[in-house]
Amino acid sequence: MTKFSNKKDQNNIELIKIVSLLIHAAKIDENYTEKEKDLINNFINIFSKRHPNTLQNKTSFEILEDAEKYEKDSNHILEFTREIKKMDLDIKTFVLETLWQIVLSDNKSGIYESNLIRRICGLLYIPDKISGKIKLSIIEKNKV
Repeated sequence: MTKFSNKKDQNNIELIKIVSLLIHAAKIDENYTEKEKDLINNFINIFSKRHPNTLQNKTSFEILEDAEKYEKDSNHILEFTREIKKMDLDIKTFVLETLWQIVLSDNKSGIYESNLIRRICGLLYIPDKISGKIKLSIIEKNKV
């Protein structure tokens, strides 16, 4: 497991864990693309604007790099979802929207990706109905 020994890392651990979950979703189809990295970087920038104390002394690219290491050294998604579970529904929904954007970035959703989203929704107590609406919304946006 990656250790976060210095103060900068400790301040960013919540965001790093969330981003690690996004990376895990991007890698589940064994094709971690630049488009998925861009979506994750966009998530980091939006999240840090909504939560100004989150991105302390690091760039979004440094957070992405730390999260890639953290995800690589981790062996299950519970480490990532534990932090998100404590957050309000708006943040959970924003994470889920980004997860669906990543999964659907190649215009398809495989069985492993769909299963991962279902498991994450269960761990975060997000109803399938909300997940379905988000998925359909993203599919409609991608058609345009």
